[in-house]
Amino acid sequence: MADNGVNKGRRRFLVGATSVVGAVGAVGVAVPFVASWQPSARARAAGAPVQADISKLEPGQRMTVEWRGRPIWIIHRTPEMIERTESLSDEQLADPNSEVPQQPAYIEGELRSIRPEIGVLIGICTHLGCSPLFRPEPDAEGVGVENWPGGFFCPCHGSRFDLAGRVFTNVPAPTNLEVPPYRFENDDIIIVGEDEETA
Repeated sequence: MADNGVNKGRRRFLVGATSVVGAVGAVGVAVPFVASWQPSARARAAGAPVQADISKLEPGQRMTVEWRGRPIWIIHRTPEMIERTESLSDEQLADPNSEVPQQPAYIEGELRSIRPEIGVLIGICTHLGCSPLFRPEPDAEGVGVENWPGGFFCPCHGSRFDLAGRVFTNVPAPTNLEVPPYRFENDDIIIVGEDEETA
């Protein structure tokens, strides 16, 4: 059978080059299409739920995600942190039983969380909107109080909160830190901005 002057190497090159250009074009079309499924910046600011992966959050650490333009703190409490928080007396705290509604109805108990070891708080002081510092160590320096059990300290005006976000007595902040609506998608994923009951 005759070749009729066809250059097979050139044909393979052209077929390969056309395939590559076509694949790049398909990806170029797909990326904006898939990205359009994500909530816009405006929707996120308006309150679209955000996902937090806590699989790498070590005990004793805190991570921050943003929801509605506010910092959301996720704390992985150690057994010692839990024990110190639960051992605080009612006299040390302004609202030990969270009677002022600063959390969803399904958040109960001293630790103000769904799971004892994982705390989820809005990281804004309830006094004037500053962002308190994370001081989880007992007797941490710069907190200005003896027998500090660990928690959050707002250097702006001296407000202090325990590791469950409960406000101590005799500080400017009037209420506990807020707990946002949240739920666990699975052991490692928290959805902030969606109630457990409505999922």
